[in-house]
Amino acid sequence: MTYNFDTVIDRTGTDTVKLGRLKDLFGREDLIPLWVADMDFETPDFIRKALEDRFRHPIYGYTMPPEGYWQSIIDWLKYLHGWEIERDSLTYIPGIVKGIGLAMHHFTGKGDPVIIQPPVYHPFRMVTQRNGRVVVNNTLVWNGKRYHMDLNQLEDILKRRRCPLLILSNPHNPGGCMWDRETLSSLARICYKYHVTVISDEIHADMPLYANRHIPFTSVSQEAQQVGIVMGAPSKTFNIAGLVSSFAVIPNPQLRKSFFEFLHANELDEATFVATVATRAAYTQGKEWHRQMLAYIQNNIEYVTGELPRLIPLIKAPRPDASFLIWMDCRDLKQAGVEDIPGFFTGAGLALNDGTMFGPGGEGFMRMNVACPRSVLEKAVSRLYAHYRKVTS
Repeated sequence: MTYNFDTVIDRTGTDTVKLGRLKDLFGREDLIPLWVADMDFETPDFIRKALEDRFRHPIYGYTMPPEGYWQSIIDWLKYLHGWEIERDSLTYIPGIVKGIGLAMHHFTGKGDPVIIQPPVYHPFRMVTQRNGRVVVNNTLVWNGKRYHMDLNQLEDILKRRRCPLLILSNPHNPGGCMWDRETLSSLARICYKYHVTVISDEIHADMPLYANRHIPFTSVSQEAQQVGIVMGAPSKTFNIAGLVSSFAVIPNPQLRKSFFEFLHANELDEATFVATVATRAAYTQGKEWHRQMLAYIQNNIEYVTGELPRLIPLIKAPRPDASFLIWMDCRDLKQAGVEDIPGFFTGAGLALNDGTMFGPGGEGFMRMNVACPRSVLEKAVSRLYAHYRKVTS
């Protein structure tokens, strides 16, 4: 079957964050929304059909996971990543950020330091601060095209102070880089040495580009298995973020025992039937849709990373290793007199994420979501070029 990703779908009236918060955050509602990290493609028909079939039954009472739900996750992880996990290591969680917050409550106390690696997905910082923990930055290093970890700085931090938790973005959001095995192994070695639990947010893991291959954190070494918690979901991959279909994998029996018991005691490991039905459909029927979606995304990335720097050489847009987010280095726009870089994009009629929100190192960068029909991207690039010519003429 050939899937159509070119159809422009009007999301007005669906209470979508992407449209509903434009006025509050950007001051205008007439913007092309290329910010929130969900897709503007139809959720796959096989997921919708599975949900519709279930909704036809007139009773929506208490449910348990349908047959094959857990196995569908296990099979998908093996199929896509070559990662073999045991059923006992797997549990449902009510969202990735919620899962991080729950783990933070369980493995740390008030006032404890938590390490993040900015610039990085901003809820890492927010969930830490809002839970009364202290953010410790192990800032990434940008080489002009991608980030690498400053592991010497990380070890210096851990020599000076106890940090019970580190939150890893793997693949990295917003930078789009996939961490290699050597980096992940070195990170695991350091964290094992200093008794640091690592929560690896792998929600973008299923979207590798350009023949890249995702490496799950706990798969790299025995040390990673001892300290690691991997959190994932079908939500980014199949555009079902609103269904809250996340899961956690903890290979270490001692690490998972008390955490799983905590989740179970508070019924936080009990999924709604919409999550389980959608997940099972995605992971058992989604291989071809997934393949075509990634090809479309990759073509969109090729368009933006080729066309935009050609039209506006002051914007650098390296290709990401994974997912549908382009991390654009716009700092050179100041050479053209553009002092307010986020305002430049808003002035062009676009809503993008300001890199500053991702923490130290994000200043002067912008994050663009290209998971939309090509015609929308072409309109966005055209608007941006026209605005650039206007402000620099």
